[in-house]
Amino acid sequence: MQGMAANVPVQPAQFIPLNTQPVQVNDANIGLILDVPLSVTVELGRTNKSIKEILELTNGSIVELDKLAGEPVDINVNGKFLAKGEVVVIDENFGVRITEIASPAERAAKLQ
Repeated sequence: MQGMAANVPVQPAQFIPLNTQPVQVNDANIGLILDVPLSVTVELGRTNKSIKEILELTNGSIVELDKLAGEPVDINVNGKFLAKGEVVVIDENFGVRITEIASPAERAAKLQ
């Protein structure tokens, strides 16, 4: 075989063990992004309508959603699922009480 060197010493690779200590978070660096604005949305439910049905909507029309009244709502941050919550009324304004923060596995499943 051409191009192969003969009598080249070969040794097994040696690796330095990985450090299993937790990574230290530098609080000074996290402070740089604390004021970055994020878009928080609450999804009451979804539905599909044809163009004809959309064009027939008028003031007072009711659009049925795929969730039941009182069912938890999804809370999204920048369009990504983060938590579930319940709708509350505070001084005549609507709000959402967070009832469950999604695990990383749940968030990944919602992305599918």
